[in-house]
Amino acid sequence: MSRTPIPVSVIKGRGVASAPAHRFAQDVREAVDDGWGTNDLAPDDAAQGVATATPWQTEVSFEDARSVISHNTSPDIYFEASINPYRGCEHGCVYCYARPTHSYLGLSPGLDFEARLVAKRNIASVLRAELQRPSYRPSSLALGTVTDCYQPIERDLRLTRAVIELLAECNHPFGVVTKSSGIERDLDLIAPLAARRLAVAYITITTLDAELARRLEPRAASPARRLRTIATLTAHGVPVGVSVAPQIPFINDDMEQVLEAAWSAGARSAFYTVLRLPWEVAPLFREWLSLHYPDRAQRVMARVQEMRGGKDYNSSFATRMKGEGIWADLIHQRFSKACHRLGFNRERVELDLNAFRPPSDIGQRDLF
Repeated sequence: MSRTPIPVSVIKGRGVASAPAHRFAQDVREAVDDGWGTNDLAPDDAAQGVATATPWQTEVSFEDARSVISHNTSPDIYFEASINPYRGCEHGCVYCYARPTHSYLGLSPGLDFEARLVAKRNIASVLRAELQRPSYRPSSLALGTVTDCYQPIERDLRLTRAVIELLAECNHPFGVVTKSSGIERDLDLIAPLAARRLAVAYITITTLDAELARRLEPRAASPARRLRTIATLTAHGVPVGVSVAPQIPFINDDMEQVLEAAWSAGARSAFYTVLRLPWEVAPLFREWLSLHYPDRAQRVMARVQEMRGGKDYNSSFATRMKGEGIWADLIHQRFSKACHRLGFNRERVELDLNAFRPPSDIGQRDLF
């Protein structure tokens, strides 16, 4: 009996089109057409390559975390400690370097990463205990560095807000990195902290092309909405930076336009990285290219490999963020010249580490 693999097709509202086995899996499963027509597409959808099957529904499970502050000593990362309330991210960014972390849960870095989410329901209480330790020394905490802390499920679960409330209680400085306008819900907390040099925000804008953004980051806020978020944060006195990451050759070539729009909206610092394709992200990104940009897929990957020493990815601290070679140098020059022309990064926001006071026990706080 012949085996006919089922071709992948775009799934509306999702960044990737498949759920490949994670790298620790011992068994690999392949979907095949059994001849019963269960994989047919409706005529209108077939013309556009959109599957008619019910899209993967987002599922949220809960875990009790044993620790919540992650420390790093990487020389190419600007923060020393970070907090991520969620595992997986519903924004579904196809290029997300964090997708392989779902492999440690026994889940696929593909569709599972954006549809099967895990929330750390006890994050505030565990964080309180960690901040109370006599050995704890404050450093600027970064929120949402692995998965977006303001992804859609935050609207109901409010775990990020609980973290910020605790940080406000003990005057702990922090920065937020997000693609979401949901950060505006917490301006009542963030704005007063920013006035005391305890909070900053960074908004990621990959491109101004709304159609491209929908393909790259299907459930993140639109580029125009993110610009409005920058303007809103700025109007409330919050220092705002813009991340124009990742830079993908021949895909998002409007870096200068993004920087100009972000500057006009109020951002005053900027940074970028080039596309990173660790572990399972590389085949997922190749699949995405074949579905959305088959005419330039080979050219894109050729430039990506040129920046990675001939490989899809190189994890060396020296090059993993900016790449190497002529193409990486060109991206760096474009970014540097645009920032110099506009005025980005001329003043550094120094957060106040001296204001920190360990939080009290919940019971003791309620007595007063």
